Amino acid sequence: MGCMFSHLAAKFAFFPPSPPTYKIQKRDHDGKLTVVASASTTTSLPVPHADDLSLDVLLIDTKRGNKIVAFYLRNPYARLTLLYSHGNAADLGQLYDLFLQLKLSLRVNLIGYDYSGYGASTGKPSEENTYADIEAVYECLETEYGVSQEDLILYGQSVGSGPTLHLAAKLPRLRGVVLHSAILSGLRVLCHVKFTFCVDIYKNINKIKKVKCPVLVIHGTEDDIVNWLHGDALWKMARDAYEPLWIKGGGHCNLELYPDYIRHLCRFIQEMENITTEIRLRKIWQNMRTQKRSSASCAKCCRIKLCLPKCPECRRPKCVKCCSWQLKCPACWKPGSVKCSWRPKCLKGAEPSRCIRCFHWRCCIGTHSGLNGKQDG
Repeated sequence: MGCMFSHLAAKFAFFPPSPPTYKIQKRDHDGKLTVVASASTTTSLPVPHADDLSLDVLLIDTKRGNKIVAFYLRNPYARLTLLYSHGNAADLGQLYDLFLQLKLSLRVNLIGYDYSGYGASTGKPSEENTYADIEAVYECLETEYGVSQEDLILYGQSVGSGPTLHLAAKLPRLRGVVLHSAILSGLRVLCHVKFTFCVDIYKNINKIKKVKCPVLVIHGTEDDIVNWLHGDALWKMARDAYEPLWIKGGGHCNLELYPDYIRHLCRFIQEMENITTEIRLRKIWQNMRTQKRSSASCAKCCRIKLCLPKCPECRRPKCVKCCSWQLKCPACWKPGSVKCSWRPKCLKGAEPSRCIRCFHWRCCIGTHSGLNGKQDG
């Protein structure tokens, strides 16, 4: 049943351009892969120069047996790398112009990839395949380019937020995450449901809570495909939420045309560059201390735990709850009620009296005035 629903969901969630807007081929002089515009499409693809060293066209094997195409755009002045997961109705040929703009404006290295079944990638698009695709790209960044997770920012647009949060939940030391027109889950795009069903796909509503790095949310207020409330909910649930960008009047596929888009992204990237290891460790330590304090607080009343001094005879502490508790006198072992006055009422006497001497509880003997008219203690 689950496989049938996954197959059905893939038909509604993925719309790869058909035919693809590009194709790859090997160069004659060195055998490296290059990209050319597809003859069957009218899309104008800016083809890089044959000797351009700033673009690497990669063919990456995934653990599910597919070969996916990736573009790695190198920036000599970059300190960070952006891993871009695109939406459901585009391929790398349509996104190459945007990649060039982001590489130059944000001053980053950028790698974008086509999911299985998109562009020149083999296989069929599905949720599990996209997870395997992004994991393969990240492994390639580590082994081929020496990019660690501390220098990596994940970027997910629309459906791309699914594989992005899948990988981000597994990498605790990521530099940052960008969610562009992201979804809470596949089923929540179609209808308003309050529960997560087992047959749902891309359960981002559960994975966002596991992301430990700063999260930037970008969403258009007039998005008629994925309502902006999806982005708002993800931003509120993020553990380390960065200042969001709500583009007034923005739709689902045109946010890159607004000046605030690139301006806000530049500020986010610059702040991520300035986060040093010392600052990150200090922030983690502060979060740990906050969690310890919250876990140590009482769930009742003033939310503070108090304890009485240990008994000098048995050395057992007495717990205080809401300023009302019971004590037992070590002489008579009869409970006495204490109500914030710290004066237990001995059951042998008619009135409350103190029977403390150097933190040692003693039962009253005789009347309130003690033996021979003298009060003990």
